[in-house]
Amino acid sequence: MENNKVTCKEVMNHICDNLGEELNSPRCLEIKEHLENCGSCRNYFNSVETTVNFYKKYNVKLSDDAHERLLSFLGLKE
Repeated sequence: MENNKVTCKEVMNHICDNLGEELNSPRCLEIKEHLENCGSCRNYFNSVETTVNFYKKYNVKLSDDAHERLLSFLGLKE
């Protein structure tokens, strides 16, 4: 079996896609393992997860500008 480690950048690019999802696909399992071993990415994930859950719970609507700034801040803007 090929041992392809997930990088922090890959974790950052895929985190939002995996919130609320089952982490059972091969890629998601790699991300989960990375999060268990990388404190920086784990902290980032927890921060994003908390923010997303807050916005879902309180049904907060972001302006387009605020949404763009948030994506930029999180490094998720393409």
